[in-house]
Amino acid sequence: MKPSRGKLPLPIITVVIFAFAIIALLLYTERITTSPSPNSILRFKSCSRKKHTPNSSDNDGKDDPDDSEAEDKFDFDPEECSIVNGKWVFNNSVKPLYTDRSCPYLDRQVSCAKNGRPDSAYRHWEWQLDDCVLPRFNPVTALKKLRGKRLMFVGDSLQRGQWQSFVCLVEHIIPEDKKSMRRGHAHSVFKAKEYNATIEFYWAPFIVESNSDVDIIGDPKKRILRVDSVAKHAKHWLGVDILVFNTYVWWMSGLRIKSIWGSFANGEEGYEELDAPMAYRIGLKTWANWVDSNLNPNNTRVFFTTMSPTHMRSGDWSSKGIKCYNETKPVMKRGHWGTGSDKRIMDVVGNIMGKMKVPVTVINITQMSEHRVDAHASVYTETLGKLLTEEQKADPLRYADCIHWCLPGVPDTWNQAFLAYL
Repeated sequence: MKPSRGKLPLPIITVVIFAFAIIALLLYTERITTSPSPNSILRFKSCSRKKHTPNSSDNDGKDDPDDSEAEDKFDFDPEECSIVNGKWVFNNSVKPLYTDRSCPYLDRQVSCAKNGRPDSAYRHWEWQLDDCVLPRFNPVTALKKLRGKRLMFVGDSLQRGQWQSFVCLVEHIIPEDKKSMRRGHAHSVFKAKEYNATIEFYWAPFIVESNSDVDIIGDPKKRILRVDSVAKHAKHWLGVDILVFNTYVWWMSGLRIKSIWGSFANGEEGYEELDAPMAYRIGLKTWANWVDSNLNPNNTRVFFTTMSPTHMRSGDWSSKGIKCYNETKPVMKRGHWGTGSDKRIMDVVGNIMGKMKVPVTVINITQMSEHRVDAHASVYTETLGKLLTEEQKADPLRYADCIHWCLPGVPDTWNQAFLAYL
């Protein structure tokens, strides 16, 4: 029996419908796969799908044993790539751009090799991302981006270490007569004259005001924070083109923090003791309100560096050892997280930054730094302005500094990530 004119046979119709169903299913699957997942401080989207092509700026013309692996990854995209997920890879072929002898601007506190540290492997580990290639720090690129601008790091001594790292990463390509440094008690300025650029540091360990901002109070129990005000500090932040904030370790010096609203005029009476995360939340919210009310995102870019881990308990990564003393390799276990990083603080940062009107780029250095138990100043540092004596070095339980980082070292990688975002 012949089919009716103008009508398709039933088998052909079935095939067509089935083909359309397959195409629709594929399109739906692709849509689900490529839909952006909710972003947070601890979870990021994967990298954009642009293949990385190694070039001379990646390795300064030297053969890199990791180039073949890099070719399977993608170019770094600040909007897509996570610097959280990765691993530390030893690469002896890559030399630091400076040493603690070549850079004249390093504090003795972080000049570990100069202070007698015998090993050097800690300077040759690279943070390699799982999916993307984190560009190496290029001092020429950095200075070009800063041309005609002010960059200011704001925070405590760990933020001062990141500032010194950035200065040392760029200063060696600037002629002596084209640069200058002015060190102040609270505000220090490095100037690159040819670029009309400044790289500055402003001391504000809590970001908000405290009675320990100028004359440091060693006993945390005697410190009192004015958690509702940043005005005294913030007047120095106005007119800056790029601001990089950080505050963490000073908040973690005790379970509770003496906090006050209003003035210190009445003998600092009337304070209230708050749990550290609660005080941190109030203080950071005060900072966020100031940023939203006073900064124009068209004129000022704002960054926030997450907490720098401490490594005071060797039991977090080993059953042996005394704090970070004599550690010579990173912890290689993926996702390692010790007691020196408080996830409650990470939650506060993520919650507050996510609600701000002014965009803040969060540089999440915590996970990468968690692994680096080998890179602290340890006993190759100073205390009360003097290098540790041999007797003090023999007592690492008391004297090893497992908070601050040797330079060159881990803060160079923070700045590598910062420049990639910038």
